Amino acid sequence: MDAARQPRNHVVDTARAFSVFVVVVFHSLLYQVRVTDGFPVLVGWAPPHWPWWFLSWFFMIIPVFFFAGGFAHALVVDRMHREGTSYGHFLANRGRRLVGPLVFFITVIALVSTVIAWAGQLEAASSLTAQLMQLLWFIAVYLVIVAIAPAAVRVHDRWGWRPMVLVLALAAVVDACSFAVGAVWVRYLNMLLVWPLVHQFGIAYHRGWFRTGPAWRSWLPLLGGAAAIAVLVLVVGYPGSSVGLADIPNANVQPPTIAMVFLALAQCGALGLVERSGVLASVPVRFEKALALVNALMMSVYLWHIGCIALAAGLLFALSQAAPTASGFLLAQPTVAVLTLVLVAAIVPQIGRLELRLIPPLGARQDTARAAVAYAILVLGTMLVWQAGTVLHPARPVSSIGVLAVWLGSALMRRAANS
Repeated sequence: MDAARQPRNHVVDTARAFSVFVVVVFHSLLYQVRVTDGFPVLVGWAPPHWPWWFLSWFFMIIPVFFFAGGFAHALVVDRMHREGTSYGHFLANRGRRLVGPLVFFITVIALVSTVIAWAGQLEAASSLTAQLMQLLWFIAVYLVIVAIAPAAVRVHDRWGWRPMVLVLALAAVVDACSFAVGAVWVRYLNMLLVWPLVHQFGIAYHRGWFRTGPAWRSWLPLLGGAAAIAVLVLVVGYPGSSVGLADIPNANVQPPTIAMVFLALAQCGALGLVERSGVLASVPVRFEKALALVNALMMSVYLWHIGCIALAAGLLFALSQAAPTASGFLLAQPTVAVLTLVLVAAIVPQIGRLELRLIPPLGARQDTARAAVAYAILVLGTMLVWQAGTVLHPARPVSSIGVLAVWLGSALMRRAANS
């Protein structure tokens, strides 16, 4: 069947939609709201090691995003080859889709934080936005992976598993060096090893790995990945939790260790088993449309869910002041999580409509050189904002340059997409 006419893979789409749900809920649980002297105070969540550290591996879904990206890029690159479109077309098309959500988010936060900074609260505005922009690590890394996606597909089609083993070995060396010298920052090198490797798993999944052939091709990665994680944690001494918590700020995901590779491998095996079962081979039209909507709003949800969490906590705190006897229930983490989901469902689609208008149209021709320059500037700006926040102020040159670079990159991308 022609790839352009192939039905969507409901297993991959469902995994991505579920992942968005898990991200919102988990981030809602990371902090507990406590009232001290009449004011709300956020306290980091440090759940009991058992069973929460064990359960964290079942709810760590960041690898799914990169895996799903690899699957999608395999489809796009195949279409490129079939239609004879250029790399400039690919880069401009992928880049312009990011312009609307990313630029709108950074612009709104930049305007608010800059007003606060110039009103005399420079330190507070800089600190808060630097913390908030930490979520852009995912966008920055994903932008880099998008740029190399066509090459990644070619590498897989030519050499298969061999480059994967090499990248895994390099990531293991990074882990070893990091643990040997006690320097967590060394593991940031794995941002460009671990996540591109997981992206390769998605390409492999599209090519039939994990989901076709004998059933052991699903069971082996599932059981082997789980066993490897157990060895890393129980024998080698890797952190016991997949994700950072109040009492273990640097676990296995940020910055990543090779445990994320083995988790992704196990998840690929599990998804392969689901696809083999045929349970999602045919779904109701409404379910398919809902999946499409969630996946279309995925980046918007990711960027704005922290704001929804803050809004939910603020509303519940106000209610707790009006009804002190119910404050325990109102400020409980599950209550915050439920209200956050309601707010995300109500607010993010409206934001998505605004973002859609900011996405530049894709014209008949694209300028490859201009698209590459625009994309590079956009990546640079995103990385600077990730590290320094969004305040526009002479005393904050890094964040100022970052925001301006995002704006410049988006403007150039608009022209490159329709040359």
